[in-house]
Amino acid sequence: MPFSLFSAAVLAGASASASAAPMAAVCDSGAFQTIVQPTPASIDARAVWLDRRLAQWPGVENAGRFKLYHSPGGTIAAPSGGIVSGALGALSLAVFSGTPAPDVAQRFNYVGKGVLLAVAAADLARLPDLHRQQLVLVQEDADGKVRAATRLQTAGALDDLYAAAESVSDLGAVPTHRSTTFKLWAPTARQVSVCTYDSGSGRAKALDTMRFDPASGIWSATRKGDLSGKYYKYAVDVVADGTGLVRNMVTDPYSVSLTTDSKRSYIANLAAARLKPAGWDKSAPPATVKAQTDMVVYELHVRDFSINDATVPAPERGKFTAFSRTGSNGMRHLAALARAGMTDIHLLPVYDIASIPERGCAQPSPTGAADSEAQQALIRQTAATDCFNWGYDPYHYSAPEGSYASDAADGATRIIDMRGMVMNLHRAGLRVGMDVVYNHTFASGQKEKSVLDRIVPGYYHRLNAAGGVEQSTCCDNTATENRMMAKLMIDSAALWAREYKIDSFRFDLMGHQPRAAMERLQARVNAAAGRPVQLIGEGWNFGEVADSARFVQASQLSLNGSGIGTFSDRARDHVRGGSAADAGADMIRRQGYINGLVYDPNALAGERPLTDLMQAADMVRVGLAGSVRNYIMTTYKDSTLALESIDYNGQPAGYASEPGETVNYVENHDNQTLYDMNVFKLPLSTSSAERARVQVLGAAINAFSQGVAYFHAGIDTLRSKSMDRNSFNSGDWFNRIDWTYQDNYFGTGAPPVDDNARDYALIKPLLANAALKPVPADIAFTRDAFRDLLTIRASSTLFRMRSAHDIGQRLRFHNTGSKQLPTVIAAHIDGTGYAGAGFSGVAYFINVDKVAHTLDVAEMRGKRLHLHPVHTAPTAADQRAAASTFDSAAGRFTIPARTAVVFVE
Repeated sequence: MPFSLFSAAVLAGASASASAAPMAAVCDSGAFQTIVQPTPASIDARAVWLDRRLAQWPGVENAGRFKLYHSPGGTIAAPSGGIVSGALGALSLAVFSGTPAPDVAQRFNYVGKGVLLAVAAADLARLPDLHRQQLVLVQEDADGKVRAATRLQTAGALDDLYAAAESVSDLGAVPTHRSTTFKLWAPTARQVSVCTYDSGSGRAKALDTMRFDPASGIWSATRKGDLSGKYYKYAVDVVADGTGLVRNMVTDPYSVSLTTDSKRSYIANLAAARLKPAGWDKSAPPATVKAQTDMVVYELHVRDFSINDATVPAPERGKFTAFSRTGSNGMRHLAALARAGMTDIHLLPVYDIASIPERGCAQPSPTGAADSEAQQALIRQTAATDCFNWGYDPYHYSAPEGSYASDAADGATRIIDMRGMVMNLHRAGLRVGMDVVYNHTFASGQKEKSVLDRIVPGYYHRLNAAGGVEQSTCCDNTATENRMMAKLMIDSAALWAREYKIDSFRFDLMGHQPRAAMERLQARVNAAAGRPVQLIGEGWNFGEVADSARFVQASQLSLNGSGIGTFSDRARDHVRGGSAADAGADMIRRQGYINGLVYDPNALAGERPLTDLMQAADMVRVGLAGSVRNYIMTTYKDSTLALESIDYNGQPAGYASEPGETVNYVENHDNQTLYDMNVFKLPLSTSSAERARVQVLGAAINAFSQGVAYFHAGIDTLRSKSMDRNSFNSGDWFNRIDWTYQDNYFGTGAPPVDDNARDYALIKPLLANAALKPVPADIAFTRDAFRDLLTIRASSTLFRMRSAHDIGQRLRFHNTGSKQLPTVIAAHIDGTGYAGAGFSGVAYFINVDKVAHTLDVAEMRGKRLHLHPVHTAPTAADQRAAASTFDSAAGRFTIPARTAVVFVE
């Protein structure tokens, strides 16, 4: 219907006393979108609002005249060489010869050169209303014909006009004893109404028109009574480019819970007793982390944890509630890790995920030979509808995922179940971390699962020069440099810390966030939790924000001094060999420090110079020293350098100011598991037992490294994904873990073709080789040796020193320089007077070679060193380590083959 009639119908049915027909038409139509007035054509957004007054149009010179046309129905057409049509009116913009404010110029320094335009002072008061219409900037010639036309990217203007919204603390639905208030930031909307429902599937009970606050851009409505336990949805009338004037039925970005498949938002007072499992208020996280370097993390997927665990009741497998089964194999495993020294479980995404059906999801049951393609073919048939996904597809940032709840239809159940999981992990002695993905959303634009863009089109996502959404993170990038997207991220993290007692956060692709936003977030989550909440994340430097092109990033080099940790690829790549991007023969050829580089070449490695091994050993030492900038080390070239002066692919090898800013790891959910990488790289003749020892060497390097120690779940059980390099959507089959320790699932079929088919010629013969599959004894050895490593790390703060100064003063590497024995890492840490050291000093050795080595260390002569008690205990897993010896008079150590060992004094 025409816009005027459409608006009239809305207004007529907007109150609780309205007739049923208009309310049903709006709230119960079942359509996620109604197009009221289609737009003639999509127009690129090549101009950028810098603030409420100034706009820059890259690539356009000061010629002709500039007009800003507006249309409440989105009907503007501006054909090149023709005349603008479909506009309600226009403002004339003048060329601006001054200089934008310094903060504005800095924020938009990436915008290409072009004419700078200003709205006349007399017209500024009209701009807020005009932003609720379609705006098209046109360059015209003297005859009024179109030379060029563009929309404008709005973030700069909206952030300036509606800065007051940033301080509003009660966005979303807030129930109290007497009333329930709804608040939604939608400054460009023509009108907003809220539909309320008694249930997640019933018909609407009320439709309320919301009031617009011109100072903040927030729409609000209040209904009498506490509506806790009920559901709601917004009807947002807004102009969207490429679509026109639309009515979007959309859930709340500030949803705290939802109904099945996120169709409606849930109203909840998270402080209510009915939403807390028994004992919640009195429960607290274990006090195991006094400093960030105390963190020892186990990265775990909620579904992986229990879906394959027969000791968990079938209805609870893959659910939050599985963590309540303290006698299950999985919980017994986690409890054993906690006793050994694991401090944190980091859960892959548990917020509301767009890509997992919450009702009736498929659960295929593949079968086939070790190298068969049948398993992956079946998995791929239901990949979009099965119950599994890693979850890097955010839908609602602040609501628990429904597929992990015991009842996805009930908004309360998600909250109770997730809190129960956190409480039970805390009771097991483990803190809980969340993997959060604020850098992108699952969808943008006018797609059904796009929440943010259907409320404020073009604001929440980072745009390219033509106004399209950047996708360098694989999905639709968010723009946390924009005021209200940063607020959404910070408010969400604070909610998880406060309401779910989350102890730490792992940020996906954190380098796409501004450092300033992350530092504000750090302060907020600490305040929300009433204690320090650790932040770590992926600090990779790439995409449209690379090298701080748009802002100072939260990336490896740019976070220096912030206290926020980033994953270090320095030791990772040299321990494993090659890089995550390797394919084809390079995956085999490029061996690493633990799997044979130079000293045990595989069939494709060829002859490599000894200096390659020495360089790898140096980079392993960089990781062991926490990758801190100012640590001084003697390199294999006999140079004495600070780690920041050692080159790593054109970057400083040492990049952190303090060890807490470094996260050390050798495998995580991304890419192949360490076991699978070693299948590629170790010579085929390597025995199954020796492969287990190589796995333990990788874990030992991590356990002995300064900084945060981060481990992928299953590293301790030789976890294999049957060579899958990207198991994000590979179903339960390729992501299983066996807590009975009988199988690691190597050779359970060729991995999915999407990311692996190009390497099938290499992969399939390996999968078919039964000698590469470990026996239960190998799994048990790795499990127990890993726990011993955790116990050793936990026994002394010398493995997790608090500062770069401490590391510089106390850690010394031996066997360095050009005369080194490169297969052996040798280090001593002075513990004299160090709080929590437990020993006067520790010395550790990592021999990656196939043979034992004897090493004379002059600096160790006369020391009273003996094997760490873990190695001499009757329960010690690695009896080979117990055969290590030390001759004090000579300073001579003998270290068995493929062994990591610690001596103490």
